[in-house]
Amino acid sequence: MYLQRQSFLVLGLSRSGAAAAEFLLSRRATVYIYDDIESDKVRRQVDELEKNGAKRVEKQKLTEMVEICDALVLSPGIPIDHPLAVAFKRAKKAVLGETELAARYFKGLAVAVTGTNGKTTTVSMIEQALRASGLNAVACGNIGAPMLGVVGKSEDTVAVAEISSFQMETLNSFCPHIAVVLNISEDHLSRHYNMENYIFLKRKLLKNLSEAEFAVLNYDDQLVRQFSENTKARVIWFSMREKVNGAYYKDGDLYFGEEKLFSAGEMLTGGVHNIQNALAAAAVAKLLGLETQKFVKALIEFKGVKHRIELVGTFDGVTYIDDSKGTNVDATLKAVACMTAETVLLLGGKDKGYDYQKLFEGLKNSKAVCAILYGENRFKLLDAARAVGFTNVAVCIGFDHAVYMAKMVAVKGQTVLLSPASASFDEFTSYEERGERFVSLVTPKEEPESAAASNAADGFTALGAREEENE
Repeated sequence: MYLQRQSFLVLGLSRSGAAAAEFLLSRRATVYIYDDIESDKVRRQVDELEKNGAKRVEKQKLTEMVEICDALVLSPGIPIDHPLAVAFKRAKKAVLGETELAARYFKGLAVAVTGTNGKTTTVSMIEQALRASGLNAVACGNIGAPMLGVVGKSEDTVAVAEISSFQMETLNSFCPHIAVVLNISEDHLSRHYNMENYIFLKRKLLKNLSEAEFAVLNYDDQLVRQFSENTKARVIWFSMREKVNGAYYKDGDLYFGEEKLFSAGEMLTGGVHNIQNALAAAAVAKLLGLETQKFVKALIEFKGVKHRIELVGTFDGVTYIDDSKGTNVDATLKAVACMTAETVLLLGGKDKGYDYQKLFEGLKNSKAVCAILYGENRFKLLDAARAVGFTNVAVCIGFDHAVYMAKMVAVKGQTVLLSPASASFDEFTSYEERGERFVSLVTPKEEPESAAASNAADGFTALGAREEENE
């Protein structure tokens, strides 16, 4: 693409949309920008981009952009069947995303990870393992930092990219050296309409791979296993169940080929899902020829990612765990499976098109003793719970009330788990914001100085309160 002679409409100024606009402006392209979200953050982005030469478009002028612009750049949050995207395609003009732009201009080594669950954790594990081995690795893509951020960096930069199905809608040129597919389960059906479309998008990550590249695939996932049938890449497996050509788990230990790497019990993060993620990361490290001792140490010491089965603390004898990143049924069931105590579960938010009966069937034989339902899809969740006979539920309107109810219901020794099986966009801008709100609501506030001074008059009372809080 000869950017200096082309014009682009950037639709949606999310992190990736703003990054795309900045990149195009830096290459002296003509850039038009539009976002219908009215917020201080978006207004600041628009103002900054205008200072750098972008042209703001009014809503009533958007259709004119089909004639004026050579290409449309879609933010991942905007579907490919948006009317403006359809109009650009009918006019035989390009529709692409920020990641597609990055794929066309990034010249370094790329490792890409997709799947329904575990993407962020696996990308973070791989980045940590590569950095511990002396490589200049940068986690990017759906993990938060736009992939365009690595374009123009030194040639030894390794882009470790998390790729979502939303990004795959506009991604056609990407050819990573190693592509990792973790798992496939029902997700984003309100966006992609059916599982066939969703699977097609996940499979696209392997489309451009040649015999010189690698596909690291989950042998235990039947859908993912089928991906091996239509790729030219060399397939390396990872498995929790069988000895495979690649990384596998056997008798409590993780192996690659005949080499024992480490014992699962050494890992700081627990749960079967984290062992699976570590197997995928270990396979990538081995394919890149990293020194075993260095990357193994990094995987063992990996502490997890924020908002994914993250311990908030234990207050008044109740343990609080933030799994705001659990935005689909499978992720929530995996989070609940990690619980060792009776659990009060917070469920709800914006619906993504699921049949929640599978969720409540799984909860019937778990540590979940109660579900607090909230948010836009609370009654759909309630109907699913009733249909399968999961009756210990309560319904709230909003998130804050649900958290307060969970605090009231939970007794000493139990756990309150936020793992919503839903998107956050009914009340929040992201799962991160939802997780931070949960942490704020459950964490005891510091006592005012006057109250602390009053309690200090009775040394036994003050000391006893602090000891109970720390149990």
